[in-house]
Amino acid sequence: MKRSPEKLQTDVLVVGSGIAGLCVALHTAQFARVLIVTKREGHESNTNYAQGGIAAAIGEDDTLELHERDTLICGAGICDPESVRVLVEEGAGEIAHLVSLGVRFDRDPSAPGALALGREGGHSRRRIVHAKDRTGREVETRLLKLAQEHPRISILENHIMVDLILASKHLAGRRTAPERDRVWGAYVLDRSSGRIRPCAARATVLATGGAGKAYLYTTNPDIATGDGLAAAFRAGAPVANLEFIQFHPTCLFHPEAKSFLISEAVRGEGAKLLTSDGKPFMHRYHKLGDLAPRDIVARAIDSEMKRRGDKFVLLDLARLGRRLLRKRFPHITSRVLEFGYDVFHEPIPVVPAAHYICGGVVTDLDGRTAIPALYACGEVACTGVHGANRLASNSLLEALVFARRSGRTVLNQLLSEGRARVPKLPAWRTNGAITPKEQVIFDHNWDALRRILWDYMGIVRSDERLKRAATMVRVLRDQIERDYWRYRLDSDLVELRNIGLVADLMVACAVRRKESRGLHYNVDHNRPLDRFRRDTMLTRRDVR
Repeated sequence: MKRSPEKLQTDVLVVGSGIAGLCVALHTAQFARVLIVTKREGHESNTNYAQGGIAAAIGEDDTLELHERDTLICGAGICDPESVRVLVEEGAGEIAHLVSLGVRFDRDPSAPGALALGREGGHSRRRIVHAKDRTGREVETRLLKLAQEHPRISILENHIMVDLILASKHLAGRRTAPERDRVWGAYVLDRSSGRIRPCAARATVLATGGAGKAYLYTTNPDIATGDGLAAAFRAGAPVANLEFIQFHPTCLFHPEAKSFLISEAVRGEGAKLLTSDGKPFMHRYHKLGDLAPRDIVARAIDSEMKRRGDKFVLLDLARLGRRLLRKRFPHITSRVLEFGYDVFHEPIPVVPAAHYICGGVVTDLDGRTAIPALYACGEVACTGVHGANRLASNSLLEALVFARRSGRTVLNQLLSEGRARVPKLPAWRTNGAITPKEQVIFDHNWDALRRILWDYMGIVRSDERLKRAATMVRVLRDQIERDYWRYRLDSDLVELRNIGLVADLMVACAVRRKESRGLHYNVDHNRPLDRFRRDTMLTRRDVR
């Protein structure tokens, strides 16, 4: 690992080291200096935990039109058609590019030279490119190695973004109208020392991933606290569609599993969902049965659990056979065995958990946000691809496609500005902040937020639950905001502030959508309505 630079100044600041962040860094580093800031070690990201794969229409029986159709159907009427078209048309090229970089996808033994293709829920064809059941790790490992070796890329680990640096807010003597504002980098906090420094950059790219830790049960790692989403909103960038939270249907039910997910790809190969007494049930909920879109599968599981009073349903992987399990899903198989379940002979218990946000910071097709010099790509961005529900394995593809487009746009910005200099940035001011005497108040607020969202804004919602969630989240958020300005900052308080704002935004979006569509299911408005066939957009004027 290269040593961190002492002077935090660069052409391009990339916040996040998942597939989106690494890709945009590699693209822009062709002609610019890049600094990647990441909260933990470089490999710690949602990408690293992605088991399934990357969707692309490259099979002989597949077409771009079919992939586009499947995505639009899954998105429940509010995908942006142009974004989806870009995604599917550029998908094959991105897969080929990864192969050229040395990413080792599984090959089809029956067709020499061809990639093996899996199938997941919502797909009408086998089109999931994979590397066993650890696709994300394979891609992340290769891209991270390339970034570490690149002479124009530096990586600053164990640093968290505190806030973006705005010309109008942080530059002394600058009276900038909101419509002419711009971002000049970010303040970053060293997690080990607590030191906060300005990181100056001519272009800033948010690739911070999602906010699954807003929920009590999630498949996401601890870093998924919505940092980029919250910072962009505070800076004035609109966000959209945060009511659409995708719950992964099948996470292992075990007290020590920490929501270990079982890839949807196992059902693509023939695994079956069963009630606790061993009876199939998905055929009663959708014509595709176990391969229905994720929102339908998650709600079906939730319905069966509530109807029967069970804490879980069962997933029968044994029907796949020992050989296929060992060959196609070695990581899942070994982990489930470690937790004491005989995956070869008996079904395993599974439950849904919060997994993916289909909305985010609003961007155009080239990663631009509403604020000049600020870009976003990956899960933090709302590109219009996912609509009300993400089609399985479109997320890594979206990150690849729009990271490339964002990188190209960043380079065009730098080229058009010529040798424009970054202004001198002020040091971070503590303003008399004190060290907190007790940690328990922060821990309580963190746990309370996550419990509120799980109980009141989960897989199934109601007007009453959402109303209560809005009230309770606002009280907690006000307390957290007071603590933020009173106490000396550490990474926990920064993350708590971010997750509090994101929770508020999620609930605000859900309250506005008086219908059921995709991942948002409200028992008081249990069908889709034409007047809500649009994005739910929020700006700072909508949420104080």
